[in-house]
Amino acid sequence: MKLLVVGGAGYVGSTSVERFVEAGHEVTIFDNLSSGHRAAVPRGARLVIGDIADGSRLAAALDGVDAVLHCAARSLVGESMADPGLYYRVNVAGGVSLLESMRAAGVTRLVYSSTAAVYGEPRRVPIAEADRTQPINPYGETKLAFEGAMRWFSAAHDFRAISLRYFNVAGATEMNGEDHDPETHLVPLVLRVAAGEATHVQIFGQDYPTPDGTCIRDFIHVRDLASAHLLALDATGEADPSLEVYNLGSAAGFSVREVVEAARRVTGRAIPARVVKRRTGDPPVLVASSRRARRELGWAPAHSTLEQMVSDAWAWREAHPNGYADAPSDGTGPVAGARVAAGAR
Repeated sequence: MKLLVVGGAGYVGSTSVERFVEAGHEVTIFDNLSSGHRAAVPRGARLVIGDIADGSRLAAALDGVDAVLHCAARSLVGESMADPGLYYRVNVAGGVSLLESMRAAGVTRLVYSSTAAVYGEPRRVPIAEADRTQPINPYGETKLAFEGAMRWFSAAHDFRAISLRYFNVAGATEMNGEDHDPETHLVPLVLRVAAGEATHVQIFGQDYPTPDGTCIRDFIHVRDLASAHLLALDATGEADPSLEVYNLGSAAGFSVREVVEAARRVTGRAIPARVVKRRTGDPPVLVASSRRARRELGWAPAHSTLEQMVSDAWAWREAHPNGYADAPSDGTGPVAGARVAAGAR
């Protein structure tokens, strides 16, 4: 297939592009590099620098494309609370711009890298696709709003679309790993302490109704997410016009304390932890059921043990202590782009 990956220079997107190139597909990345990195572009993929609000540039990138993977989004919960307008402009208006450009180009196959944040605070765990969606922040709300746009485009324009919902992504490949600024994800924050870049990791509460008192969260290895993206893209070639939704996850989850302990084992470092008060709105357990994805897409996580996710993330960090500034590239290194354009997860 000839694939376009929007947001393909980011953490999730670039790893997925690696998998697609490995599988023999022709891949073009469309990214404004606002939070992605030029050095993350895998060998064999073509990079087009542009914003999804730029219809003419996007139309050119869509020429001859069979299917699209959409990974571009603003994805910081705190930022979304402070600046919801930014999230509606990028995640909703930018996404609709992509849909319109796809329709004009005659491209009707789309996979969306979504989020389990659309469920908000769940009534039960593990969360199933049919469970109530009630986001508690603009990030989750805007991701859900774009899913709604996909559903209506599928009905009106014969789109074949799949949305994949997941919580936390961790791990790395040899080439690509997490290099965010600011960094808000647990595994890289813990590894920053192991690397001596921070004095301690904060644990927000230890009195939750869980086995060790700390929150339990679902994690998926970025390699397994890339495989899910490829399976979903294949599935859009066989489906009737519709939007299908699949959850991805470990089905069990890991506690914050378990993540810290795993990092201590993997790195051999002390990693001091300091317990602070709970954060408002943190549910005790967030875990998604992936039974439907396993049954219908044939997906199964192959790398999502806690030990492997932390080990792979640490290996990448050890090889790239300054992130993508250390990665071989065309000499430009990470590039800062327009903040209001489509970033990359």
